[in-house]
Amino acid sequence: MGDVKQTVFNVKAFDAIGDGQHLDTKAIQKAIDMAAIEQGTVIIPAGTYLVGALFLKSHVTLTLTQNAKLIGSTDINDFPEVFSRVAGVEMNWPAAIINLLTVTDVTINGFGTIDGQGPHWWAEYWGEDTKSGRRQWYDEHDLRWIADYDIKRPRSILVYKSDHILIQDITLRQSGFWNLQLTYTTDVEVAHITIKENDGPSTDGIDVDSSTRVHIHDCSLACGDDCIALKSGRDGDGYRVGKATSQVEIDHCTIHSGYGVTIGSEVSGNIHDVRIHDMTFENSGCGFRMKSARDRGGIIENIRVENLKMKNVQFPFSWLMAWHNQYNAKKAIDLKDKPDFWRAVAAQIPEGQSRLTQVRNIVVQNVTAELTADYTLPARAFDLKAFPDQPMADISFKAIEIEGKEFGNIVGVKHLQFDDVTVSALHDNQTSNDEYDNR
Repeated sequence: MGDVKQTVFNVKAFDAIGDGQHLDTKAIQKAIDMAAIEQGTVIIPAGTYLVGALFLKSHVTLTLTQNAKLIGSTDINDFPEVFSRVAGVEMNWPAAIINLLTVTDVTINGFGTIDGQGPHWWAEYWGEDTKSGRRQWYDEHDLRWIADYDIKRPRSILVYKSDHILIQDITLRQSGFWNLQLTYTTDVEVAHITIKENDGPSTDGIDVDSSTRVHIHDCSLACGDDCIALKSGRDGDGYRVGKATSQVEIDHCTIHSGYGVTIGSEVSGNIHDVRIHDMTFENSGCGFRMKSARDRGGIIENIRVENLKMKNVQFPFSWLMAWHNQYNAKKAIDLKDKPDFWRAVAAQIPEGQSRLTQVRNIVVQNVTAELTADYTLPARAFDLKAFPDQPMADISFKAIEIEGKEFGNIVGVKHLQFDDVTVSALHDNQTSNDEYDNR
């Protein structure tokens, strides 16, 4: 990731206070700007630094020392809007706490923490009772499909159109929205980071979005949504951009909660050549997951998954090509007076192009999924559901042992091979489990 940086810029020398009360954005940004001139390192010493959006520059290292904490402001005005991509759609959106926009050779490291003050943003979205926030209006007006784009919240780290990026050792907690987003980015390593205490809406851990040559390893993740998600654009807007996610390796991570390792749901630009291996899942909702929607298009292919250990996982394999219809169904409304991003979200794949996602050439092997004696939640071994006119194809499960309560579904699959697969199923499928993650 570039030469060793020699010049060090301590943010205290630029009048950063670090008391958690005074806004330190300008002081820290000055240190970053000076470090860019010298290709140096910005040091965040022990302390609590209240900040809005910070913008890293090329050839800069940002080091959060032990007991250093960046706390994101709860004032949305401290996060100026920047053009990027949000949940598969290009649009203006509040900048993240840390932003890497069109930069090269940047490192974020150290053993400090970035805290998004998520409960503030989660309450704005859901309400304190998870029923009375801004989201309620969209539900009442049959506009679930636009709610997540219109209720804007800061991410913790955004990497956009950048290359040769290293992010290691830091802790991310309570993000307002996604924790770490990698979009249109190449040659990225994410190693030994911890993502925890994310109980809010859309608090994904790591999102790899239309990016290539990405290696994620030795991380610990506990999220309220997908812990690691691979994406490539939503519907018409994703088709227009047409950038795939490829050459991704994910290994030696531990998933503690959330929806596991996911491909989707935004896959319109294609996802291929992915290897996921040597992973541990404990008490998570899902293990290896794929999800898409009827009008999303895209191709998911050449995926290798092996050496997974799961304990108390509700859905070890959840592959749903018609996932969460309420979120994905864009109701016909008059958009002429709506913001541009409403039209971008509503855009469909052109007529004549395939709108059903193709899933093919998937190999899963060496997986164990066990349940402890005190486990009380559902446990569905397989939930593989595609369409008769676009079935998943060439799917192989080898050396799989699953302790489940119900077998689940296998629908719309062609050339499925089971080799040394053992499943325990104690009762019939429970229809209530068909609605999992449809909130």
